Amino acid sequence: MTYTVAVIGTGTEPDDPGRDGYAMAYHHAAAYEKVDGATLVACADIVRENAEAFAEEFDLDDEHVFEEYEAMLDAVEPDIVSICVPPAIHADITVDCIRSESVDAIHCEKPMADTYGGAKLMTQEARRHDVQLTFNHQRRFSDAVRTAKELLDDGEIGELQRVEFSAPVGIFDYGSHSFDLCNYFAGEAAGEWVLGQIDYSEENVLFGTHNENQAIVHWEYENGVHGIGTADSTGTGGPAAAIACHNRLVGSAGVIEVGPEGDEDEELPALRIRRDGEGWETVETEDGLHGWAFIDRAIAENVRCLETGRTPELCADNALNATELIFAAWESARQRGRIDLPLEIDDNPLQAMLDSGDLDPAPAGEE
Repeated sequence: MTYTVAVIGTGTEPDDPGRDGYAMAYHHAAAYEKVDGATLVACADIVRENAEAFAEEFDLDDEHVFEEYEAMLDAVEPDIVSICVPPAIHADITVDCIRSESVDAIHCEKPMADTYGGAKLMTQEARRHDVQLTFNHQRRFSDAVRTAKELLDDGEIGELQRVEFSAPVGIFDYGSHSFDLCNYFAGEAAGEWVLGQIDYSEENVLFGTHNENQAIVHWEYENGVHGIGTADSTGTGGPAAAIACHNRLVGSAGVIEVGPEGDEDEELPALRIRRDGEGWETVETEDGLHGWAFIDRAIAENVRCLETGRTPELCADNALNATELIFAAWESARQRGRIDLPLEIDDNPLQAMLDSGDLDPAPAGEE
């Protein structure tokens, strides 16, 4: 079977990708081109010239270039849609695609949505309409991450007791990956409670959504495993420096580090293990924690799951578990206390604190 694919939100192909754009639509499209049984047929972007440039890059017919995604859905009726727009409009566009009744699968960029209610609605509607909904937490497909999970599952560090992470930007944008990986290592267990605190002194907006400057979060899963997460976008040696590792797995008989951080002149491996009574041992892996090939692997897996009816690893339920921890951390900061789960809010606590004046960050770049 051949699935037709469309992309919403082509964006531009930047010469120097950075925090304001990674040309994710181009990477999604390139990944679909490598999958047997998937054919890219259409694109939509509110900026016509962006859509046209994307169409030229991927040899799409002129009549399949749109400014309005609704018109594209009606005209093309794609089987699969990739959504590469800012998180503030993820929920609206995803739900529209789900309710179009022609789309079988949606692969959306992370984070899920800019409100917890939006994230829940996307998940609910996908389940209700039997649409495969996935989110691009592609770092799960890093060989370093997969090998770490194999070592953990093989009992190389005993029973998992704690997962940790440090994120360089914030617990919403970059931290979406961080929490998702913690959940992956913890067996996709649901959270039990969350206790978090943040600092937001200087405006930090990524893709149209606010992210705190510094954060520290402690949580516990229903299976008894604890989590500690930190974030720091300031580069001043804040709480993230205390963890100094992309993800750390602490077991009853050792420790696994995925992406350990050292001094600037210190070159550390992507994966290492320390068993009790022994020093650090490097574990050789094919790649580290960053690479466009992970998107290829994620999208190939999504298409395979659509063909076979299996649940993808990047499914909405797994993404929602990570998203709940993010918004629960912000809710803990808003309530100044521990938050027991399931989380019973629909808004964005960080945005609410900004709207109320409880937080008043200085404009970016000002001291």
